Amino acid sequence: MSSYTILADAIESATEEKNSDFLTFLHPVTSREEAIAHVDAYRRQYPDANHVCWAYVIGNTRQPQTQAFSDDGEPSGTAGKPMLHVLTEREVGNSLAVVVRYFGGVKLGAGGLVRAYSSAVSAAVNAAQLVAVTPSVHMQVAVDFARETKIRHLVALYQGQILQVDYATQVTLEINLAAAQAERFAQQVINETAGDAVVDFPDTHSTRG
Repeated sequence: MSSYTILADAIESATEEKNSDFLTFLHPVTSREEAIAHVDAYRRQYPDANHVCWAYVIGNTRQPQTQAFSDDGEPSGTAGKPMLHVLTEREVGNSLAVVVRYFGGVKLGAGGLVRAYSSAVSAAVNAAQLVAVTPSVHMQVAVDFARETKIRHLVALYQGQILQVDYATQVTLEINLAAAQAERFAQQVINETAGDAVVDFPDTHSTRG
């Protein structure tokens, strides 16, 4: 899992195309439920709007956990899908885009709608502040007391964080580490403790030397 960007905060912008007004709202979200709650709120806020189109992507846009979109009455493929495409291409993960359209009396045609909705979301992304996110994993390493210093050194080498240390028959260190480094770190722990360490990923699996 590689690093990706997310919205630092919610943002809104407005664009116009042939007298139609496009009000765009971007929100950081981490679930479908959260995204749909925002959409419903905008439907209530703008009950007289012609369309309330939306798209969201959860997780890294290159490997999304889930994503969805809605054209909300616009011709199929002319609103939600282009909006999602902008979020994906601009690599704005964990995000929801909502575009509220007020029809201005001039039909835009399919190509015009795609351009208008894409431009609306692009304008909002241009104005947004993005921050980088590095996915991390929680892991535990159990070793004998003599090897604690070695494990601490490896954690520092991999720029991880020791969350807690428990002393019993062995030393168990709870560690937070960048996900991209986890497997390599685990293998090095096994190698440098001559196979005596037990490395546990509580949500996934254990590795023993």
